[in-house]
Amino acid sequence: MIRSGFLALGFCLLALPLSGAEEVVAGLSQDRIDITANFDGSDLLIYGAVKRDEPLPADSRLDVIVTVEGPAAQQKVRRKSRVFGIWINTDVVTIDRAPSYYSVSTTRPFNEIISDTEDLRNSISIPRAIRSVGAPQTVQDSQAFTDALIRLREAKGLYNLDEGGVSLVDQTLFRTDVDLPANLVEGNYKTRMFLVRDKHVIALHEQTIFVRKVGLERWLFRLAHQQAAIYGILSLALAAFAGWAASAAFRFLRS
Repeated sequence: MIRSGFLALGFCLLALPLSGAEEVVAGLSQDRIDITANFDGSDLLIYGAVKRDEPLPADSRLDVIVTVEGPAAQQKVRRKSRVFGIWINTDVVTIDRAPSYYSVSTTRPFNEIISDTEDLRNSISIPRAIRSVGAPQTVQDSQAFTDALIRLREAKGLYNLDEGGVSLVDQTLFRTDVDLPANLVEGNYKTRMFLVRDKHVIALHEQTIFVRKVGLERWLFRLAHQQAAIYGILSLALAAFAGWAASAAFRFLRS
């Protein structure tokens, strides 16, 4: 009976998939980004190497996928329809989770290097990174609202797919450049580096980038969100002063 137990254990160990044969050792050109009053975007370099405990497999090709994800939040998407000649909001769908920024960079075309199952499990592609659980029963095509959100954020440079944007040398060294836009949201940005073989994820490495408002930008942001009444009064006072100054300057030039 003991012998049969050891045999069963042996068969179970043989059935387990190999793990840890390849790992990611990676770094970032910067792990903190400061948003100032004149912030116009930033260039992010993501680089790394593949650490192996075994010889390089000869019968499969290694690919790398790199994602950068900004803070996620709930988002309402509205559809306008023409009713009696007037464009009004007729339908609205609440998307439960949508990243404020999301980029995907790959070594080859995305659909050629990873399966739909792995994409679903790891939420890698842009549509998979967005979670929309349900929609009102009156809305029949809820997926169209998610597609519309993706199009809008792609147009603003907030969602990007860069196929072939990752350079991989000798299946060991990789790098990619990510252009972060000026309209970033403050928060923690998660970077993920996937190693993929035969359309399966074999290793994952994660790092965090801290994006913060600093200086006058941060003071105004905190004032507007924490002391809204004071911010409103200061805004009105500044507008009134600017109007008076412009009027005084105009009178001076005419005299």
